Amino acid sequence: MRGSGGIFVVSHDNKVLFSKKEEGRFPTENEIIEKLRAVAV
Repeated sequence: MRGSGGIFVVSHDNKVLFSKKEEGRFPTENEIIEKLRAVAV
């Protein structure tokens, strides 16, 4: 997905798990891993 202004979004099955724009920061590595594990259950 193309963007500008530092857009960074992590999604799974069209569901946003993390959005830099909404949070105002980058996620930690563990934060992404935990969110992905939560949707894998």
